[in-house]
Amino acid sequence: MDNHTHLDFRDGLVTVDVHQAMDAAAAVGVSGAIQVGCDVESARFTLAAIEAEPRLLGAVAIHPNDAARLAERGHLEAALEQIEQMAAHPRVRAVGETGLDYYRTGPEGVGPQQEAFRWHLDLAHRLGKAVQIHDRDAHDDVVRILLDTPDLPEKVVFHCFSGDAALARTCNEHGWYMSFAGPVTFAANDDLRAALAEAREDLVLVETDAPFLTPHPHRGRPNAPYLVPLTVRRMAEVRGMEVDALSAAIAENTRRVYGEF
Repeated sequence: MDNHTHLDFRDGLVTVDVHQAMDAAAAVGVSGAIQVGCDVESARFTLAAIEAEPRLLGAVAIHPNDAARLAERGHLEAALEQIEQMAAHPRVRAVGETGLDYYRTGPEGVGPQQEAFRWHLDLAHRLGKAVQIHDRDAHDDVVRILLDTPDLPEKVVFHCFSGDAALARTCNEHGWYMSFAGPVTFAANDDLRAALAEAREDLVLVETDAPFLTPHPHRGRPNAPYLVPLTVRRMAEVRGMEVDALSAAIAENTRRVYGEF
């Protein structure tokens, strides 16, 4: 199951609807996906998609980069109000992606990002839903805020896990899920593979983050849920597991986080 995909983001010349995307995924053994809306417009798309396609569940939030931009224009509060309404949908099973991104947003955006991150954590806790975390160049602050949050959501997922073995051990300690994407197949990412080797089996997920982060050997082309098996095969090699055994563990972990499709 694909823990995180953006079927509304177009990358390339071919238009593929959600049913075609999931038919292609099902043909290679990928039975479901979490469609993620990371602004108000894509959250609306997510609700329509999960109502139309039974192999999709949803997650909605304001992406940290968008949170900083909206705060600068004085529009963040209104956007969060709309996200809160959409997050209550019964097939939306997670609040996300939320978190911190210090790669694209400068120092002036740190405060609004952290404020929005805390708001999303509170929303997920109040609704009893998982939270999907976007963490880019912000590991220490993400962990600090999680540990400082008294009422943390029961299920915490590091989407597109990008940390090292030390962060994986922190996630193991606190029961936070780690979702690995195409970069684990890239030749230069030994630290990421070391983290994967360290991760508890019951906390490992897989994702595409489609249409981004396409796994080797198709890097540079649009990603999609049907390419999950390429990442899973590399993950199995790193962990010294049979592909079927890892796939079964990922499927069970995914259901534990999001429930049944």
